[in-house]
Amino acid sequence: MSFDYSAVQNLGLTAPQQTVTAKDELGQEAFLELMVTQLKNQDPLNPMENGEFLSQIAQFGTVSGIDELNSSFDGLSSSISSDQGLQAANLVGRTVVVPADAAVLAAGGMVQGEISLPASTSNLSVTITDSNGTFIRRIDLDAQQAGQVSFSWDGLLEDGTYANPDVYQVTAEATIDGESKALATQVRADVDSVTLGGSQGLILNLAGLGSYQFSDVQQIL
Repeated sequence: MSFDYSAVQNLGLTAPQQTVTAKDELGQEAFLELMVTQLKNQDPLNPMENGEFLSQIAQFGTVSGIDELNSSFDGLSSSISSDQGLQAANLVGRTVVVPADAAVLAAGGMVQGEISLPASTSNLSVTITDSNGTFIRRIDLDAQQAGQVSFSWDGLLEDGTYANPDVYQVTAEATIDGESKALATQVRADVDSVTLGGSQGLILNLAGLGSYQFSDVQQIL
């Protein structure tokens, strides 16, 4: 007994006539050819069940959908990377505030930063030292309430002269509940350049301080 394959073709199992890429045409035609071949060679006493046939078609559609979804995600990823690049470029030349125990004194400039004060204090001070640990200047901020406390140093030494432009160490200390405690400091720094990509994400290269992750930035000025 012969099998009427025209009925299979009438069910729409032939490749649709449309303009697609060569890769898509080959994939669809190969699948349909495989299905027709499978129908031709199936056991007449144990024909393919409708559910099995539809399941194979659904699997083919699922694979095609995943490929399209992956292509969409690739496009979205490229768009996000482009946006990050534009945002990063806008940071170059800006000033940011980052956690650091060192700061740059530029010629004619000043060191500026903040101190995270966990509780009120009767005596808050900032000590400036050089890279060798030599004492340079002490800045007394007196009594302060809990919170962020700003400080600045204009480079003036105790003898009335100015310190040389350089990177200086910055430490803060406060008397809290009768005890002297070291406190974390944040300093202002200029963004020289940025680095995109890699597992660390966006990296800011700060003048005199080196590289910092964008997530470390406390404030953009």
